[in-house]
This record gives sequence, C-alpha cells and structure tokens, in this order.
Amino acid sequence: MITRGRRNPAARRESLSQCGAAPILKPMRRVAIDPIMTAEPAPPARLCDHPGCEAGGEFRAPRSRIELENYYWFCIDHVRAYNSAWNYYAGMNEAEIEAEIRRDTTWQRPTWKLGMRHGPAYEARMRDPFGFYAANSGKAGKQRRAGANGSDVASRVASAREQALSVFDLDPPFTQISLKARYKVLVKLHHPDAHGGDKEAEEKLKIINQAYTTLKASFFA
Repeated sequence: MITRGRRNPAARRESLSQCGAAPILKPMRRVAIDPIMTAEPAPPARLCDHPGCEAGGEFRAPRSRIELENYYWFCIDHVRAYNSAWNYYAGMNEAEIEAEIRRDTTWQRPTWKLGMRHGPAYEARMRDPFGFYAANSGKAGKQRRAGANGSDVASRVASAREQALSVFDLDPPFTQISLKARYKVLVKLHHPDAHGGDKEAEEKLKIINQAYTTLKASFFA
C-alpha cells in the first residue's frame, strides 16, 4: 500500500537553493530604444522662378499671351504679384486689341457674313460624288445664275491666299499674334517628330510653312 504524505517544506527550500538565484530575481538586460527624431521636411519639387526666391514653386502662371501653355512656377506670394501685374493686351495697339476682342466673342473660331454658308475653299474640301453641289454652287451653277440674272459674274477661283486661309482655318480680320499662335498649334500637331517621322506629316508641315509665309506676305507685308 502506497501512502501519500505531505512534502517537507525544508527539503523544498533546500532544492531551490541548489539552483542558485531565482530567474525572476536576476537583473534584466536593458533594451536600447532609439530616441525620437523629428523628420525633416521634404525639399520642394521645384523652386520658385522669381529671382532670389528659395521657396517652393507650387503655383503656375502663363509666360505670355503667345505661350499660354508654357508656365512660370511661383510661390504663393510671387504668383499673386505676377497675376496682379498681368496684362494680356500689353504691346498691342488699339486696332489689334479690337480685332482680338472681336475674335474672342466667337471663341477664336471663324465666322461668315449672313448668307455665306461655307468658309474659304469649302468646295475643294467637300465630297460630292453625285454632283448635286457642283450643279448648284459650282462654276457651272454660278454661270447659269449669272446668265439668268443678266449679269456677267466671273467664277471665283481659289487663290494662294484663300488656300492658305483654308489650311489655317482662319478668316480675316486677324492679328499677327493670333496668326503666329495658330501656326504654332498646327506645327505642334503635325510635326513629323510627333508622328514617328511619318512622310505624310512631313508633307503637311511643308504646306503649313508655305501657308504661313503666304499669309504673312498678304496681310502683314
């Protein structure tokens, strides 16, 4: 028969003393903690374009009325100063300002007098496989109408100037500034570099350059 007796407390203390100091009483190694550091602010992506300003240029402003898509980048103080001094019509005389305002009233789009349905050289761009338009509005139609009215009206021939206006999609009056702005838009749109060196774009660019030369000689010589 097995008897279960109580453990001797003295014997238990003796067994613990043989193991040395209790683990919970040993000194613990102090864990090093990194000191709290304040993060430095990130440098601005771009500097203000105002001379001598080292602030960030976060606000854009157009360089001029001709380069409305090219911008200066200013800080908040300098962009306010630039905008307050901005004058879109600087350097233009009264006639050029009036012509520009008239074009702005139609959103820089060509317009025609009442009764004139189509713009310059429209017949050359219109597809008329059945000849309906040519029969009424072409050279033969004009001759018939002239004969019926008893008047000798010569047929209208598209001149080099009219062809250039058609290329630029412009109608007079227009300013030299608006002509140059339209030329830059067309060159950017049809430049061969933007089309992988395409030959057709190269020929189109030659036509645009010739039309630009013709319009400058015709209206601003």
